[in-house]
This record gives sequence, C-alpha cells and structure tokens, in this order.
Amino acid sequence: MSEIRINILKAELNEQALLRGLAQNDSQAVEALYKSHFPVIQHFVENNNGSFDDARDIFQEAMIALYEKVQLDSFVLTCQIKTYLFSICKHLWLKRLQQMGKYSNPLSSEEESVSVQEDLEVMEKKDAAFAIMDRALNSLGEPCKSLLEGYYLNKKGMQELANQFGYTNADNAKNQKYKCLMRLKKLFFTQYNIGD
Repeated sequence: MSEIRINILKAELNEQALLRGLAQNDSQAVEALYKSHFPVIQHFVENNNGSFDDARDIFQEAMIALYEKVQLDSFVLTCQIKTYLFSICKHLWLKRLQQMGKYSNPLSSEEESVSVQEDLEVMEKKDAAFAIMDRALNSLGEPCKSLLEGYYLNKKGMQELANQFGYTNADNAKNQKYKCLMRLKKLFFTQYNIGD
C-alpha cells in the first residue's frame, strides 16, 4: 500500500475516532475538535463583521449540531469534519448577520443548501490540492525544498537565500529558485492529473 494511501487511511481513522469520542461525550475528542477547527471559524467570523465571542457562540452551536447528528445511527459524514463544521458555522453566521441587518442578501433554504454544497466542494478540492502540493514539495528534494520554503513561506529575500545556500549572488539564487519552482509545478501537475 502506498504511503499516500496509508496517510489517507490514518486521517480517516482519526476522524472516525473523533466522531466516536464526540458521540460518547469524551472531553479529549471535544478538545481536539475545538483546537483543530475553531481557529478557522474564528477567522471567518471576525473577517465578516463578528467578534471572538460571536465565533465562539457559532462554533458551539455547530458542535452541538454535530453532537446531535453523531448520536443517530443513520448519520454518515460524507466530508471532512472541518468542512462540515465550517458549512454549519457559515450558514449560522450569515443567518445571524441577516437578522442584525448586516447581510442584505436574503437566502432561500434551497439557495443556502446549494451555496453550502458548492463551498464544501470547493474546500474539498482545495484540501486535495494542498495535500498534493505538500507531497510534491516533499518529493522535490534539497536544496529546492528549503529554497522555496525560505522564499515563499519564511519570506526571506534573495540575498539572504544566496548567503544561506552559498550562491555567488542574489541573481543566481533567483535563477535557482525559478528552476526549483518549475520542477515543483511539474511534480504537482503530474500528481494532480493522476488524481483526476
């Protein structure tokens, strides 16, 4: 079995364990869900006319909804937990904004479900693309991986990278970064197209 498939299975088993823990009201499962997923909801609410307290309230409502669902034998989660919680929180927050007169697009329940479904699909595609990018970056090898991480993630300048990697000047580091980026794109799109 490939390493990728093993990692996917581990993630699925972890999600199932968290859902079982939530169903049994296990405080560790609840805490793990909170730590993993609340920051995204907080960011969403605070960037959409809300406060930390609003985000906490919305997230707690979503957790209660998920808790009630996992109590049902018929409940099957067809997406990641984070996607499910985000869709509930988004729906609840937009509804609250509408009630406060801060959101003027009244949504019918049909439009809401289509919107949430589209958001779920977009988020799942982004999650898959990020996973592929992570695998591509990890299979890129050194010094390319560290060079690209230094530039894009750590926001280091070309001269600093030239010094770090022993290039004679910033232009040589820039040329190497470009070559590494082209290799990364090739790896990414090869894996991305295999997944389609």
